[in-house]
Amino acid sequence: MKTIFVIDDEKDIRDSLEGVFTDEGYRVSTAENAEEALKVLSDISPDVILLDIWMPGMDGIVLLKEIKAEYDDIPVIMISGHATIDTAVKTTKLGAYDFIEKPLSLENVVLTVSHALEQRRLVEENTALKESVQRDFTIIGETSVMKSLKEDIELVAPSESWVLITGNNGTGKEFVARNIHLRSSRSERAFVEVNCAAIPEELIESELFGHEKGAFTGALTRKKGKFDIADKGTIFLDEIGDMSLKTQAKILRLLQEQSFERVGGTELIKVDVRVVAATNKDLHEEIKAGNFREDLYYRLNVIPFHVPPLRERRDDISLFVEHYLDEFSRRSVKKVPSISKDALKYLVAYDWPGNVRELKNLIERLIIMTTGVEIGPEDIPPYIRKSDPSARGRRDYDTLTLKEARVAFEKEFILVKLEEFGGNIAKTAEAIGVERSNLYRKIKDYGITI
Repeated sequence: MKTIFVIDDEKDIRDSLEGVFTDEGYRVSTAENAEEALKVLSDISPDVILLDIWMPGMDGIVLLKEIKAEYDDIPVIMISGHATIDTAVKTTKLGAYDFIEKPLSLENVVLTVSHALEQRRLVEENTALKESVQRDFTIIGETSVMKSLKEDIELVAPSESWVLITGNNGTGKEFVARNIHLRSSRSERAFVEVNCAAIPEELIESELFGHEKGAFTGALTRKKGKFDIADKGTIFLDEIGDMSLKTQAKILRLLQEQSFERVGGTELIKVDVRVVAATNKDLHEEIKAGNFREDLYYRLNVIPFHVPPLRERRDDISLFVEHYLDEFSRRSVKKVPSISKDALKYLVAYDWPGNVRELKNLIERLIIMTTGVEIGPEDIPPYIRKSDPSARGRRDYDTLTLKEARVAFEKEFILVKLEEFGGNIAKTAEAIGVERSNLYRKIKDYGITI
């Protein structure tokens, strides 16, 4: 039940409003002056306040300032029989929701309160939605490389620079893109995601730029494209390495001119978008192979981000497990089991080729399939139990030649050191006592992603 707080020095007004709103199904509290209202305000926690301007002692304008300083989220509707336009404007500037003149039209008062409550509901829903989105896209990780990544996001997000995110499938590139948007000045605007690999070649231009009516068979109406929808916001071009050269050329022109034409149209449409792109491919190799435009790469790669695979940040795996257990516990009707230390060791030792996405899917499956109160080693799938927890996912050296074992050890050693120094090659090379060029060569030879 919503609470209406009426503050007015006239008893007839208080009694009349209390009767009307009680009949409407509201809880009503009243006060005859500002001093009394301030004493009980925190206890009442009203949803809407009706406040008279002219009262003995502290007047309504001063009280409005006090209320807004402490309870800015409560809509305050000012009422007065002796107010001027200047007074109405002044109270509105101080944060009043609306202004009603006496003698009061009770029907108008009820309608205004109803509108104020609806606006507050929408604000609360919007706040809750934002908090939910931020929680859903929280970047998990306390390893040095993940701390550096989160610090870089905080640094880059407020800028307008374009960003290129690289990393294997399932590492969380979208999470990085979302966090850049949520922490930017564009956060109130649209975040439009485009999976370039999932849209057929013949449709991608229409998806990105829109089309005019009759532009092709089936184009029965004009359609806005993703760039149009993302105007003043952020567009996330996921898997941009899968985009055709023809479409790349149009994207390059759009990025250069911030304008485009719809398919089948001649009108030049101006847009203001921030571009965040992502790929799981090595774009340098794609450029060499003639599959990706070098000029587009340098246009996009203003700020590079790399999301490391899960096997390179094993110390974060337990944090992910805890996070997903908590997430599913909020959504599930059944009691979510905990996980034993021995079971967790197997998860930490596994290499996770599907990265974070694979881990999340497994945790959901374990929660559904585990009948006890704890997920034990016997609940872990056999293909994961093959990993040796004591070796933290290292290869089985018993089956290797000396040369193969040396290579396996060296690769893992470099991975550990790169993680230790947040992916900084210069610092890593200095720490392990090799030339930077030599370390670059080994990283390339071993297929290590940074």
